[in-house]
Amino acid sequence: MRSQSALALGSNMGESQAILEAAIEILAQTPGIFLAAKSNWYRTKAVGSPQPDYLNGCAILQVEISPQQLLETLLEIEQTFGRVRQEHWGPRTLDLDLLLYDDLILQTPNLQIPHPRMRERAFVLVPLAEIAPDWIEPVSGYVIKELLKQVDCCDVHLLMGNYNYHL
Repeated sequence: MRSQSALALGSNMGESQAILEAAIEILAQTPGIFLAAKSNWYRTKAVGSPQPDYLNGCAILQVEISPQQLLETLLEIEQTFGRVRQEHWGPRTLDLDLLLYDDLILQTPNLQIPHPRMRERAFVLVPLAEIAPDWIEPVSGYVIKELLKQVDCCDVHLLMGNYNYHL
């Protein structure tokens, strides 16, 4: 049986759009993971220390693996693209965050679902609302499009020339 998962992607080092597209391609080719939808890419201001703007987007996956296995897969893909965890909220070649997994609420030492800060982040909610506006965030009980109304979106800008698709 497949579960549905929401994923946030971000990059602000290197050829960010190419890195994000390649990460999506790797996910789509991973056994037990099926790409259901991908948002457009958005240029957003970085959180934390002064650094280049990010490209951000979201994807909806149908998965036949556990949340922990999915997290391990995401970490491996980040490492493939040279992700080094040195500075909290520092610049990165690739950031993959597991946002939602069905309506699961989970807290382990290395994984919290829903993602603990997703409700505060326009750079997550804007692309997620594009592809999953009616998904209920299980902690708040609000759908994504309602959560989006509660954040400031002025620093999230659609990257021109990219087009989303729903499979």
